[in-house]
Amino acid sequence: MPSARIRPARPARPAAPTLPSFAALDETHRQILQILAELERLPDLLTQPAGGPEAAALAERACGFFGGAARQHHEAEETVVFPGLLEGASAELLAHVQRLQQDHHWFEEDWLEIEPHLQAVARGWRDEHLAFLRDALPEFTALQHEHIALEESLIYPEARRRTGAGALT
Repeated sequence: MPSARIRPARPARPAAPTLPSFAALDETHRQILQILAELERLPDLLTQPAGGPEAAALAERACGFFGGAARQHHEAEETVVFPGLLEGASAELLAHVQRLQQDHHWFEEDWLEIEPHLQAVARGWRDEHLAFLRDALPEFTALQHEHIALEESLIYPEARRRTGAGALT
């Protein structure tokens, strides 16, 4: 008996991307904190004659991470974590989520200023970037710490409660 199918079969396509788990989001936070702790040493490394190679490697590592995994992490929060929290959110929870969203914009603005300086350090330029990085990195670090503390103390526990699982859906 001939098939009743009128149109041809659809071609295979890649599987839907896997949604991040809370464990993956927590791991990215751990990595952020680790790289920030390493970056605290950067201004001192830039003042030491022998610190150049270590400073360059650190700057390159930070550029790769904050330009890649950290951005993807924030995108996952914006598209997967936050929308579920905004549904039926109390005024307090809404304010916290909006603050975190604002933080993400500030991270991007800060990163667009910091990254060229770190890229230059990664290529061996030092003295011209020391003053900027000495001022900018503590502010960037403080905002990251505050942001992560709010997410881990309030936002992620509430998101876990609402999903009832370790995986985001």
